[in-house]
Amino acid sequence: MPELPEVHALASDLDARLRGRVIDRLQVVAFPALKSYDPPLDALAGETVSSVTRHGKFLDLATDSGVHLVMHLARAGWVRWRAGEPKSSGRPGSGPLAARLVLRDDGAGFDVTEAGSKKSLAIHLVRDPAEVPGIARLGPDPLADDFTLERFRAILAGQGRAQLKGVLRDQSVIAGVGNAYSDEILHLARMSPYKPAAMGDEDSAALYAALRTTLRDAVARTESVAATELKAEKKANLRVHGRFGEPCPVCGDRIQQVIFADRTFQYCPTCQTGGKKLSDRVLDRLLT
Repeated sequence: MPELPEVHALASDLDARLRGRVIDRLQVVAFPALKSYDPPLDALAGETVSSVTRHGKFLDLATDSGVHLVMHLARAGWVRWRAGEPKSSGRPGSGPLAARLVLRDDGAGFDVTEAGSKKSLAIHLVRDPAEVPGIARLGPDPLADDFTLERFRAILAGQGRAQLKGVLRDQSVIAGVGNAYSDEILHLARMSPYKPAAMGDEDSAALYAALRTTLRDAVARTESVAATELKAEKKANLRVHGRFGEPCPVCGDRIQQVIFADRTFQYCPTCQTGGKKLSDRVLDRLLT
């Protein structure tokens, strides 16, 4: 799933390519992905792109007239730049193409794709990004200047006994962090995914530093990476997420994981849980 650093990179790349360009049309091929009806899709025709930014994990393409194309790529969505006229018709079908934006003059633009059978991609055409329910519910951006240690401590205190893994992933609490980077943040902070959010000043300062460092480093790495290579770059630089069974890069212990219905998380027992292996009901059943 694209998280804050990857969406930040996509927004920067698209902003450089699209700012000042005139849109010819937006075609939505996977109609269930379109979550809005007003303004209509043809409202983008003839509009000039003023910026491409992000809100958490949402991409926001804004036009001079104030119409916004907002997209959430969900677990398997992606944006692929197309340098010229599309070779295919973009008609509805069983392929991964969900939507296509075409520019005037040369037909360049981008395709929005979604792999797999579970379709969660969301496309909104709105006059104000706050009209998108997911954006309206977003918590603060962890890389914003006003996301201070004091503000972070207040957030943690408000979450009480809630487990850190869930708190970091809750978009209404902190925007932009998903499954992978929450694993990385907790590993860097040397904290259990099950640790309660309410904690002392020393621990909260360590977690705050890990949060900002992990995301800032990832954003910095993506600045010179092509969009087609972002997924591989992310995977190559993860220390624990997706590395079950491999040695921890810090202590050498075997990285463990916990499996839920539709996702897993990874951690290092030595670095994060005092050597204790967290209960994994799925694996425990398989081994008994």
